[in-house]
Amino acid sequence: MTELIEWSDFTKVVMVAGTVTRAEAFPEARQPAYRIWVDFGSYGERKTSAQVTGVYQPEELVGRQIIGVINFPEKQIGPIRSQFLLTGFHTDDGVVIATTERTVPNGTRLA
Repeated sequence: MTELIEWSDFTKVVMVAGTVTRAEAFPEARQPAYRIWVDFGSYGERKTSAQVTGVYQPEELVGRQIIGVINFPEKQIGPIRSQFLLTGFHTDDGVVIATTERTVPNGTRLA
């Protein structure tokens, strides 16, 4: 069973839309991954490492609008500092990235 949370717990998580500006292979990662940079509008451009190589090629990601969690502390992943969590869904083929159904301004918070 999943632990229940309060509404106030959910409101602490800052999930916003952003557009992928750059994606490249991350050969130094322990698990296959890409380095991904995202424009989050007024929150600025941030980078992360994401294990989405099973479903996507780097060039497919550029221009795609994604949903990221931007208020976790930065985390060292090999030689880079991850500045946000790219959200997605685990499938048999790999992680499918959570995206917006329609384009919204970068930095728009998930309601």
